[in-house]
Amino acid sequence: MLALNEDDLLTSNHRGHGQAIAKGINLNEMMAEILGKYTGTCKGKGGSMHIADLDAGNLGANGIVGGGMGIAVGAALTQQMHKTGKIVVCFFGDGATNEGVFHEAVNMASIWKLPVIFYCINNGYGISADIKKMTNVEHIHERSAAYGIPGMFIPDGNNVLDVYEGFQKAVEHVRSGKGPVLIESVTYRWLGHSSSDPGKYRTREEVDEWKKKDPIENLRKYLVENKIATDEELESIQAQVKEAVEASVKFAEESPFPPLESAFEDIYAD
Repeated sequence: MLALNEDDLLTSNHRGHGQAIAKGINLNEMMAEILGKYTGTCKGKGGSMHIADLDAGNLGANGIVGGGMGIAVGAALTQQMHKTGKIVVCFFGDGATNEGVFHEAVNMASIWKLPVIFYCINNGYGISADIKKMTNVEHIHERSAAYGIPGMFIPDGNNVLDVYEGFQKAVEHVRSGKGPVLIESVTYRWLGHSSSDPGKYRTREEVDEWKKKDPIENLRKYLVENKIATDEELESIQAQVKEAVEASVKFAEESPFPPLESAFEDIYAD
């Protein structure tokens, strides 16, 4: 998110917590939303998979696969029409690229040269389906050619510096008015798709190999080795983060659940 302006916008998917935090969401309110509390960003109605915070430019995560794509294109059209200079980033997984809305969204954004970045987080599996069996191109970003837009490939999406450099180039392209970009960033999820997923479709060796590419640990090592930060400074940051998370959990647990009458609140836009 360092490559974005504070007032830029984003949409996300069912794993959007990290993006919400990076975009500046209030941590207490996000945790309250996850627990369905009235003090949450959506007053407890959104829950974990529909985190949103308009004040931070977060138009919302989405529990529907590919559900944020149409929203992102609509938001990008708004920015173009009102000449705000803002751009929109749409985060989604590899599985979403086989939804019909992917074609519709990317095609429309391409035709109208909308200021939107389509960011595919390719972790290799749509639940248990290997992406290699789900598409006939070697890399998802190659699909950009069909829409006449740039495709960008980040082969190591666990390398924070590589991601920043690639993303920054995409931001510059889109903000200059040249239209959308499709980014494919290759990464991995250590755990199953859900708590009910035993992960039998992949080997222990594969998982262990990817764990060696831990982006947090590798960035920490890079910062220390290049004398950008000391172990003590990084430990201090980690302690601050732990304290903030624990405080947010306490806030959420102590917050009230929505009152019954709130079911009829915020039904219509003002």
